[in-house]
Amino acid sequence: MSSDLNFGEFSVSIFGESHGAGIGAVINGLPSGVELDMDRILDFMARRAPKKDGMSTRRSEKDTPEILSGLYNGRTTGTPLAAIIRNTDTRSQDYRNISTAARPGHADYTGFMRYDGANDPRGGGHFSGRLTAPLVFAGAVCAQVLERLGIESCAHILAIDGVYDDSFSELDVPHELMESIKSREMPLINESRAEEMRAHVLKASEELDSVGGIIECAVTGLPAGIGSPMFDGLENRISQAVFGIPAVKAIAFGKGFDFARMRGSAANDQMYMDGDTVKTSTNNNGGIYGGISSGMPIIFTVAVKPTPSIAKPQKTVDFIRNKDTELEIKGRHDACIVPRAVPAVEAAANIAVLSFIV
Repeated sequence: MSSDLNFGEFSVSIFGESHGAGIGAVINGLPSGVELDMDRILDFMARRAPKKDGMSTRRSEKDTPEILSGLYNGRTTGTPLAAIIRNTDTRSQDYRNISTAARPGHADYTGFMRYDGANDPRGGGHFSGRLTAPLVFAGAVCAQVLERLGIESCAHILAIDGVYDDSFSELDVPHELMESIKSREMPLINESRAEEMRAHVLKASEELDSVGGIIECAVTGLPAGIGSPMFDGLENRISQAVFGIPAVKAIAFGKGFDFARMRGSAANDQMYMDGDTVKTSTNNNGGIYGGISSGMPIIFTVAVKPTPSIAKPQKTVDFIRNKDTELEIKGRHDACIVPRAVPAVEAAANIAVLSFIV
């Protein structure tokens, strides 16, 4: 089973299941001759790895990608770049009680119906957040291609359980700030918010529950004129890629839903000349008009739902026997997946943006 982001000649396919032999990605359409820094790719992927802070799953995977094709002497060949990540720390016995009982908030029932019961349910199978590891790998590769063009992305935790970080400046997101956020254990602009966020997550965990949050992402250096109207715009492709992250339930660009409470005079981004460059005095639209970049920073926010795997008893159904039942979910799960989803959102943005350029 694979999931595909197909943007013409450029595409990314994600394959594998959470408790199968391995998971991986195939990237088609990369330019040839790009030197990839594998240490930086591993650093990018390490940002997604579980942390020993009580908030993350205790499942421990090395997540070292094995490059199978498309790389020679450290440079892309221009042919499909394929990589596999071996699964080494699976505990499938934790999922014996969900073979017929659907976990609320998961794709157990819908996946069973979609694939006539042939899907692998262990750990969520192909629907698991585990599949964001190869997504992050692909996004890390795309990041290095984009950097050669002066394009950079960065995401941070905007909120966890109602505790908010500062927001990016809508007009300027400095490179130094991006690099600083990426180096932090909790990817925040205002690090003083970290302890309160952790406290909310740990409290939920103690109560056998979970919490969600919001991630904000910025893309800088993208020139004006990138994208297409209607069905193939920047918002469309970014949204398609971001919704590949299982826990994402909403995405908004610029002011997003706040537009519904604004007047046109406040919502419109008034324009001016900065030398030979067109700029706007505000960036309410998140750097995109008509699906096309304006040259201002691309800014969007993503809502991440609470981890659906919680230890509290929940009412559900046995979809084989067609009867009501109760389920207690076992296994190793994050009380909050927002911190680990941050690099996944960033990776999805990299993939979507690069698809317009290669």
